[in-house]
Amino acid sequence: SMKIGLAQLNPTVGDLAHNAKQILQVAQQAAAAGTRLLLTPELSLCGYPPRDLLLSSGFVATMADALAQLAHNLPPELTVLVGTVQANPQIHEYGGKSLFNSIALLQGGAIQQYFHKRLLPTYDVFDEDRYFEPAQQSNAFILTLDPTTAQGTDLETLSLHVGVTICEDLWNDEGFWGRRNYPVNPLDDLADQGVELIVNLSASPYSVGKQAMREAMLQHAAARYRQPILYTNQVGGNDDLIFDGSSIAFDRQGKLVARARAFATDLLLVEYDLKQRQLQLVPDDDTPAIAPIPASKEGEIWSALVLGVRDYARKCGFGKIALGLSGGIDSALVAAIAAAAVGAENVLGILMPSPYSSDHSVSDALELAENLGIMTQTLPIGELMAGYDAALGDLFAGTEPGVAEENIQARIRGNLLMAVANKFGYLLLSTGNKSEMAVGYCTLYGDMNGGLAAIADVPKTRVYDLCRWLNQQANQALSDNPPHLPLPTLATNRIAIIPPNIIQKPPSAELRPDQCDQDSLPPYDVLDNILEQLVHHHRSPAEIVASGCDRATVDKVVRLVVRAEFKRRQAPPGLKITDRAFGTGWRMPIACKGLDSL
Repeated sequence: SMKIGLAQLNPTVGDLAHNAKQILQVAQQAAAAGTRLLLTPELSLCGYPPRDLLLSSGFVATMADALAQLAHNLPPELTVLVGTVQANPQIHEYGGKSLFNSIALLQGGAIQQYFHKRLLPTYDVFDEDRYFEPAQQSNAFILTLDPTTAQGTDLETLSLHVGVTICEDLWNDEGFWGRRNYPVNPLDDLADQGVELIVNLSASPYSVGKQAMREAMLQHAAARYRQPILYTNQVGGNDDLIFDGSSIAFDRQGKLVARARAFATDLLLVEYDLKQRQLQLVPDDDTPAIAPIPASKEGEIWSALVLGVRDYARKCGFGKIALGLSGGIDSALVAAIAAAAVGAENVLGILMPSPYSSDHSVSDALELAENLGIMTQTLPIGELMAGYDAALGDLFAGTEPGVAEENIQARIRGNLLMAVANKFGYLLLSTGNKSEMAVGYCTLYGDMNGGLAAIADVPKTRVYDLCRWLNQQANQALSDNPPHLPLPTLATNRIAIIPPNIIQKPPSAELRPDQCDQDSLPPYDVLDNILEQLVHHHRSPAEIVASGCDRATVDKVVRLVVRAEFKRRQAPPGLKITDRAFGTGWRMPIACKGLDSL
């Protein structure tokens, strides 16, 4: 049998030296374990997605040099598949894009072969047709093995026919989906060639529930084509995208043989029986062959958000995080995420009470900070509000106080937050949720200020679910069997992360006396139901009404969503956890007559 390694790596986009070092280190680890073939993720050398870095000829040339140097440095007994790009040599004669999304086969100190991606996604966050030319032929190679590397056999030489696919190449099986999204299915071509093992090198972004769907798809493909499938996925946060890893291996019957850890780097080893042409486990008493996945959607989302914040801060060069603490549930959740991501000692919560702030808002925020062990600073804004009133007094004379004055409060707070972040070099996290971002219940240059919107893809109802879940985990953490999740460290004898009053009280922006969110918006369960149908399922207002929603409420929500597009266009990047997030994959016009005219 021979060992095959799946290297689940966390690259930094564009950091070629760092990424090459990561690949070399895991290759040395794999070689020491007797591995013969090592897989790395899609575009593992430059990180995914590199976006318009690929338009720089200098960057592409430097990547080629880094690949050649990596090939020279790798253990000579190891064959490594590395994600990279390669120039299209036929562009001047036949046209097309200048690059291929490629896999390089590195062996014996040199680049031996290239394989190119066939199916290029252009939906949601993907825009690969902007950069790459699709390959027209299937990808396969013969891995020849010396008998000294293939234990338990008396044959002089052995070979393995390996089919190579890159991410989307596996996502066009009409037998699973019931349709074809592309004219060709690379798996059909590889089956016709008689390959004995299919490998897939991926950079597949996370969304809620996606791993279960991936595993069902790959299980179906392995059983249909009667071939083992190895799937290696990138892990880590790159801008708004989060990659969950969870690399997997299926045998030819479609049985799950191994799974790497979720939301963490890993090296997954499997054995291929060269006589039986079958995958099997690599015995390891210390590490389970099938790593567990989070047991709930809340655990999954929590792990994704913590990883997304941690990597955004680290890869952008921030060691500390600041955020506004209002005493509300959104800032409470973001503070807990920040503490888990970078450590409570590196988080500053800033309280900015106004004359309209309730006493419990301040006390709830301080209790939260004590639970988490984060630092706080209080900056009252009453005098600043009075200064704005005086400056605008003549111009606003004869008008009734309203939204403009309320928004000044939010912008005062936004200025203070930016000043602190700017002064001390902190990453400022904005705390708005998806429901608010959808309908514009947020203030430009105020509470929308920040370098990253941590929960911009988390609806308000799910914010509550996550906070209740966090408190359940806090109770479990006091038992003898704490959960294996990146939870913030609690102060001694605390049994709740989020103070119960924050969860129980009605949500309010507190920009005027006795204000509640429901003064301006439908109840959040109603609002989130409408938004789910409108944003995620692309249903028309008439279809949403037919599902049982009130017509006037639907019309109001649709109008708010359309009108708020100009705000979303100016928002900080928001971590993506669903299949339809505001951000890279959301491409709506600002000046339009669209959904609100249906």
